[in-house]
Amino acid sequence: MVDIVIAIPTFKRPVPLAAALEAVLPQARDLSDAVPGARATVLVVDNDPNEGGRPIAASFDVRYAVEPTPGIAAVRNRSIAESADADAVLFIDDDEVPEPGWLEAIARMYTTTSCDAVAGRVVTSFPPDAEPWVRASGAFIRPVRRDGQLMREAATNNLLLDLTRVRELGLSFDERFGLTGGSDSMFTRQFTQRGGKIRWAQDAVVIEQEDPARFTREWVLMRTFRFGNTAARVDIATAGSSGRRLVARIRTVARGGVRVVAGGLRWVWGAVTGSLSHRARGLRTLYRGGGMITGAVGYAHDEYSRRHTSAT
Repeated sequence: MVDIVIAIPTFKRPVPLAAALEAVLPQARDLSDAVPGARATVLVVDNDPNEGGRPIAASFDVRYAVEPTPGIAAVRNRSIAESADADAVLFIDDDEVPEPGWLEAIARMYTTTSCDAVAGRVVTSFPPDAEPWVRASGAFIRPVRRDGQLMREAATNNLLLDLTRVRELGLSFDERFGLTGGSDSMFTRQFTQRGGKIRWAQDAVVIEQEDPARFTREWVLMRTFRFGNTAARVDIATAGSSGRRLVARIRTVARGGVRVVAGGLRWVWGAVTGSLSHRARGLRTLYRGGGMITGAVGYAHDEYSRRHTSAT
């Protein structure tokens, strides 16, 4: 029997958490029928020291734990610790609702192929009144992959990890990235560098229910900046020796500079031709390049710290 713990990190989002649990629990209960030899339980790990998520978890009768250390990396590490007796932990976010067949697809890929981790698709649900600029920017378009494809790194908002393999590789989520983002990229990059195999499950789909207030130009641009910033910091942190890290910094500054220039030129072209897509995508390219440059010179954009402060 393969035991899978579905871990849902949460922080002061009771309504989305309830929606996630309502969709996850039936699939967890039925998993042994869909994939013989596999079974699943659900764990909620709350980053709120005041235990705001406890009533929701109790209403669905699922396991609940509190991780008071701020940051998603600490919550993921607590999730792994709480799942020590299981074979695998499967992360999804508290603002995601799995599609029918999600758990079956990800569990089947795990149990029938030679892999140590499985990543699935995340699709963003747009509010009907999202401003056209956001749609034109391509901000929520994710890479297209084939079923079973091996991956170099993955996000943890729809990711199963074999816990025996995690322990063999001596890995945990780096809490230096806990409030800035990037701990998932850091973890999975190291996971594959040390020999772990991550496969893609095309039919394991979750729908991301982003806060409608985030579908603005300002939020998208800062999100893009943060992606560039954390990508640069992960590249440097995983480079190895001090000499290689210096080379990685120089290379990242150069690549970021190219993006800034190319993005600026594309924005100008969009302004001249009246193309909203070129203007939006050009500005996003420029912001990502700026994030890369600032990350290379040591600045860490603390997006999650801001969210914690705002929510508190």
